[in-house]
Amino acid sequence: MSKTTTGYILAAIAAASYGTNPLFALPLYSAGMNPDSVLFFRYLMALPLLAAMLIARGRGFGLRTNQVLPLMGMGVVMAVSSLTLFESYNYMAAGIASTLLFVYPIMVAVIMAIGFGERLQAQTIGCIVMALAGIALLYRGSDGATLSLTGTVMVVVSALSYAIYIVGANRPRLSAIPTLKITFYVLLFGVFVFGTRFVAGQPLTTPTIGQWYLWANVIALAVFPTAISFLCTTAAIQRIGSTPTAILGALEPATAIFFGITVFGETLTLRDSIGLALIITAVTLVVAGSKTAPYLMRLRRMFPRLLHRHGSHRQG
Repeated sequence: MSKTTTGYILAAIAAASYGTNPLFALPLYSAGMNPDSVLFFRYLMALPLLAAMLIARGRGFGLRTNQVLPLMGMGVVMAVSSLTLFESYNYMAAGIASTLLFVYPIMVAVIMAIGFGERLQAQTIGCIVMALAGIALLYRGSDGATLSLTGTVMVVVSALSYAIYIVGANRPRLSAIPTLKITFYVLLFGVFVFGTRFVAGQPLTTPTIGQWYLWANVIALAVFPTAISFLCTTAAIQRIGSTPTAILGALEPATAIFFGITVFGETLTLRDSIGLALIITAVTLVVAGSKTAPYLMRLRRMFPRLLHRHGSHRQG
C-alpha cells in the first residue's frame, strides 16, 4: 500500500473517530460531569495506551531541547480546542457544533496562505463566502430563533485552535518526531492544562460509585476521538500534508450529526440541512483548491489498490 493511500485512510479514520465525541461525552454531562473533568480523564486514560504502543514499537520517550516548547504549545492548543468544543455542547446541538467546527480546514487554508505563502485563490474566497452563508442559515433558524452566541464563539475558537494544531504538526521541527511520541506529549501537556484549571478552582467531577458504567464512556473517549483520532491525524499529515488531510474531514460532522439524530433525538430543519450542505461543500472545495480533480482521482485510484495491493502510487 502506498504512502499516499495510507495517508488518506488514516485521515478518514481520524475524522470519523473525532466525530464520536458527542456520543460519549453527552451521557457524562447528563450524569453531572463538567467538560474539564471529562476531558481530563479522556486525556489521562489515553496516555497509558499511547505509552504502551511506544514501548511495543521500541521507541523512547526522549525529546530534544528544541522540541519541548513546541510540543508544550501544541498541547495547550489542543486542550483549548477540546475544551471550547465540549463547552459548546452545553449551548447548542452537538451536530450543529460539530459542523461549525468543520470550518477549521478553511482556517488551515487561510493560515497557510497568510503565514506560509500558499496562494489564496478566487475559488477559495468564493468558498469562504459559501461557508459563511451556510453558517448564517444555521445561526438563524426558520422560526427566527438564533444559535447561542456564546456557543458559536466557542466553536469558532475550537476550530481555529484545531487549524493551528494541524498546521503546527506539519512544521519541520515536529514532522521529524515519531507520530506516537507527538500524540503522547500533546496529551500529556494537555493533562497539565486541565490540572492547572482544577488548581485554579474549577471543580473536578466524577461519576458516582453507582454509575460505574459511565466510565465506559470515559474510556471510549480516550480510545476513539482521542488516541485513535489524534494519532491518525498526525500520521496522515506527515504522509499527505495538512490540506489533503482536511479533505476527508467531512466525516467529522457527518458522524456527529448521525449520532445526534439517532441517539440523542436532535432534529434538523430543511434550512439547517441546506446550511450544513453549504458548509461541507465549501470546505471540501476550499481544501482541495485548484487541485480538486487530482485529489479526487487519487481517492478513486485508492480503492483498487486496496483490493489488489500492487504497484506504487506517488503523490503528484
